[in-house]
This record gives sequence, structure tokens and C-alpha cells, in this order.
Amino acid sequence: MRFLCDFVPLRIYFTAKTLRRKALKYYLALLFIIGIPFTVNAQSLRGLVNDGVEKYNGKKYNDSEVDFKKGLEKDSKNFNAIFNLGDSHYKQGRYDEAMKSFQLALKNTNDNDYKAKTYHNIGNSLLKTEKYQESIDAYKNALKLNPNDQETKYNLSYALNMLKQQKEQKQQNKNKNDKNQNKDQNKDQNKQDQNKQDQQNKNQNQNKDQQSQQDNTKQQDKQKQQQQAQQDKNKMSKEEAKRILNALKNNEQDLQKKLRKFAAKKVKTDKDW
Repeated sequence: MRFLCDFVPLRIYFTAKTLRRKALKYYLALLFIIGIPFTVNAQSLRGLVNDGVEKYNGKKYNDSEVDFKKGLEKDSKNFNAIFNLGDSHYKQGRYDEAMKSFQLALKNTNDNDYKAKTYHNIGNSLLKTEKYQESIDAYKNALKLNPNDQETKYNLSYALNMLKQQKEQKQQNKNKNDKNQNKDQNKDQNKQDQNKQDQQNKNQNQNKDQQSQQDNTKQQDKQKQQQQAQQDKNKMSKEEAKRILNALKNNEQDLQKKLRKFAAKKVKTDKDW
């Protein structure tokens, strides 16, 4: 896969106009001692930025960051130092910090070519953090300023493709979540139904137990009644037998009395010859 197209850091060069200005300042420095610090200060800014670029190209991104920051201490609004600092952050994977530097760089230049490069790098930083729609907008801004930039066109195409994949993945995840949610709902419903059925079975068993207990209680009561009736019957039979025995005893006594009376009477017999 082709990598995203990044811009190289920008060096500070002196134009002819700049050189004439510096020559004038140098000449004035010979006349006025106060001009010397200013010239040295400007030279130091250029040297720091260009040294940072050398270290950047040598993949010493942390060291280059130090030089760019030192350059900004000389001039906090210097576009080259700000832009290059964003590049060093980007190479170190600190994309949010890179974004802040590039956005600050936009505010410190009116050059359309520089703005186009900055928007390009903003798009790259957003792309790295998977903010595809925002990166697309940044690339479009870059192409408005430089319509013929093929690298930005490629990155824009790449971002559009990634956005499409992201949307498709979100839709797949949504469908999967919906499916899992429905599955969970069905599982919960089945669980509720099972719990309901278990409760019904429990109630039925309780009712059966209660009915069985009632039946057992009735049976026990019936048995008790039968036992009581039998006991009462047995009790009556004993009393009746006692009464009969007493009656027989009384009859026997009466009979004995009658026999004794009969024996006591003299029986008249024929004369003994």
C-alpha cells in the first residue's frame, strides 16, 4: 500500500530583497552598535530552523523539535518554525499536537502555497486519528488553493475510501449489535417464560400438596371417627354383657331360692308297711 504523502520541513532562505535589507542593517550596525543584537538574533532564528531541518531529515525528530521550539522563542509567529514543529510532532505520532501547530501556522501566513501545504498536513494528522470526514474537508481546502496537487488528490481518495469502510463497519457492528440484542431479548423472554412455567408448576405442586394434606386429614378424621365408633360399640357390648350376666345371676339366685323352698316342704308319702 502506498503511504500518505507528507511534505518535507521548510528551510529559511534569504531572497535578494532580504539580503539587501540585511546588508543595509549590517551597514547600519557599523554605525550604530544597537543594530548588532538584532542582526545576530535574525541569523540565530534561521540557523535554528535549518539545523532542525537537518536533524529532521536525519530522522532525529525529537532533536529537531527542540531546535524548532528554540526558533519560536526568537519569533513566535515564524511560519517555518511553526510548520516544521508540526512536522516533527507528526513524525513522533503526536497527531493532536501536530494539528495545533498546523492550525497556528495557517494564521501566520498569507501565502496560498504554504496554506495548501498546511491543509494537506492537517488532513494527514486527522487521517491518522481516523477522523476521516474532517481529513476530507482539509484535503478539499488544500485543493481549492492548489488544484493540481496530485499528492493531495491521492490522499483525498484514500480518505474517502477509508470513510466508506468506516461507515460499512459501523453498519455491520450495528447489525451485529441489533442481532445480539434481539438474541438477548429472546433469551430473556425465554427465561421469563421458563420462570413463569416453573412458578406455575410450583403453584400446582403446592396445590397438590395442600390437597393431599387435606385428603390425608380427612382420611385421618374418618379413621378416628371409625375407631371411636368401634370403641363406642365395643364399650356398649361390654356393658350389655355385664347386664346380661347380672340378669342371669339374679335368675339363678331366684331359682336357688325356689329349689330350697321346695326341698323344705314335707312330701306326703304312702304309709310304710
